[in-house]
Amino acid sequence: MRRMFVCLLGALVSVTVMGSLQAAELKIGVVNAPKVLEQAPQAEAARLRLEQEFSPRDKAMQASQKELKNLEERLARDGAIMSESERRKLERDIISRQRDLKREREEFTEDLNIRRNEAFEKLRRRVFQVIVGLAKAENYDLILSDGVVFASDNVDITETVIQRLSAEFKSESSNGN
Repeated sequence: MRRMFVCLLGALVSVTVMGSLQAAELKIGVVNAPKVLEQAPQAEAARLRLEQEFSPRDKAMQASQKELKNLEERLARDGAIMSESERRKLERDIISRQRDLKREREEFTEDLNIRRNEAFEKLRRRVFQVIVGLAKAENYDLILSDGVVFASDNVDITETVIQRLSAEFKSESSNGN
């Protein structure tokens, strides 16, 4: 589907460019979307929010991991001198904690991925809106993104998009949003 879209887009550009040679000049822009998503201040803010949200769970898992390691070291160090029942109890405790920690990690990873996808999908939609707004405001006829093999600096509007996102972020930050 995507390959077909890129082919159709290429054909449309070719037809439009050839037709416009006889008509008015065509204004084309190219955006490096991954660069925008990486450098936009909204992306860093989203990363920080996720870090703050998931940091307590991560620290709790690290503490559990440390406790588990201490129990494993105790078993390795003192296992030979422990009574049979004490050693079995410690072994079961270790196995139970390993299982719990594994489940916690899986849930943590799943929750983090879901939240990260939500946050960055919201950012992708905002980036798209800014690009469309820029295209309309500056009278672009065509803006290209993914699938571009080369774009000269004359048509690359990536930095302009990042600047608009930065200005928007500063405005939102100063308004307390």
